[in-house]
Parts: sequence; structure tokens; C-alpha cells
Amino acid sequence: MYAPERQQIVEQLIDAHGRVSVIDLARRFGVTTETVRRDLHQLEDRGVLRRVHGGAVAPNRVSTAEFSLAEREQRGSEAKHAIAQRALDLVPEGFTGSIYLDAGTTTGVFAHALGARVAQRSIEVVTHSMTIAHALAGVTGLGLTAIGGRVRGLTAAAVGAHTVATIERMRPDIAFVGTNGICERFGLSTPDPDEAAVKQAIVAAAQRVVVLSDSSKFGQQLLVSFAPLADIDVLVTDRAPDAALSQALIESEAEVWTP
Repeated sequence: MYAPERQQIVEQLIDAHGRVSVIDLARRFGVTTETVRRDLHQLEDRGVLRRVHGGAVAPNRVSTAEFSLAEREQRGSEAKHAIAQRALDLVPEGFTGSIYLDAGTTTGVFAHALGARVAQRSIEVVTHSMTIAHALAGVTGLGLTAIGGRVRGLTAAAVGAHTVATIERMRPDIAFVGTNGICERFGLSTPDPDEAAVKQAIVAAAQRVVVLSDSSKFGQQLLVSFAPLADIDVLVTDRAPDAALSQALIESEAEVWTP
């Protein structure tokens, strides 16, 4: 296979999956890793991709990139609904404890599913998400505590020292946490330092940590890591992670749940 043919396939893989691995490409094409790196270098010069350690990613995938809440709500809605329905199994009939809901679109879908199913049970929900608080306000059988702070317009989430300090005084039974990236070495990450501080406080406070993440977040490393994989009790996602991430999750004793 000639270089232009390989590079065309790499470009298609970047468009489809957002990232490629040097080792995987070398195996796929039956060439050396040096040959793959030369291909990636040429593609980077043309603006097709951005090289990272071990491979390459789409050029728009930078560590501080963050879509607005409205944009994220339009992305992967089918996967988010499947994740939310699967995650409901973690709140079985008879559960009457406390739940912390992190800000995010997947946690938001889960909040709606929880509100529709809670019926007359006594569950206490805590959140710093203004959109989730609005969605759950007035649901029968559900107590709601909304934590305040400076609200980020991009995510409609409260952040800042007051938000973090309030969370640190809590011990929710289960926390459902969202993430922008999940990687075997970098753990869970997000672009904004203030949001990362809040997420870190949630993970530290909760007695059980459940991460709700669709598979597009696999292998992504955003600017700030807020928790290692070892802090995850359950990852609920739409499909099984690749071999490297799966092995890292096994070693961290994290369960992986799929629909």
C-alpha cells in the first residue's frame, strides 16, 4: 500500500473516531511505526490531524476545548438515554438514601429518568447543576438540595470555593459523575479548573462513585485531571472500552456496565 492510500485511510479513521494509534496503524498496514509516524507528520502539516503521544487526534481536539450545554445536548443523545436507563439499576426499588448528581448532559438525562421513576420513595438529591435542579424541583418523593456558587454560563453549573466547601461537608451514598475524558493513565479529566475542583470534591465525598460517560470520551485527555481510575466504582457507558482502558479499569477494580 502506498503512502497516499494509507494517509487517506488514516484521515477516514480520524473523521470516524477522532483519534488513531501508531501501533494500531502499523499493525493494520503491515508497516513499521516509523513509517506511520512519517504519514502522521505529513497529515499534520496538512492540518488533517494533531499528533499526540502514541498517535494523533482530530485537529479540533485540544485540552481546553469545551462545547456549550446546548451543543452537548444534541450530541449522542441515543447513547446518553441508554446510559441513563442502565444507571437506574444502581438505584434499586427500596433505595431511600442520598444521591449527588454532577452537572452535565448525561447526568441531566439520568436526572430526568430518575425523576420519572422515583414515585413515592424518599430520596435526597443534591446537585450544583442549575438545569438538573430545575428539572427535579417539585418531583414527589424526592428531596432536593441545590448548591450555589458562581454559575458558569457554558455549563450552568455552580463553581468556586463556596461550592467546593459545601460539597466537602457532605457524604452522599452515591454520586453520579460526568466527565469530558477518561484515559487509562490520566484518569478522568475536564477542560475547566473550577469545574475540576468541584468534581474532585464530589468524588472525594461520595461513598460510591458512578461515572456516566459515552464512548466518545474514551482516550480523551483534557486540561485538568480530577480523579484517577482507582476512584471509580462503576463506569456506565454505551459500549465496552478498548483493550488498554478495559485492562486499566480491571486493575483499578472498577465495574463496567453497558446497556
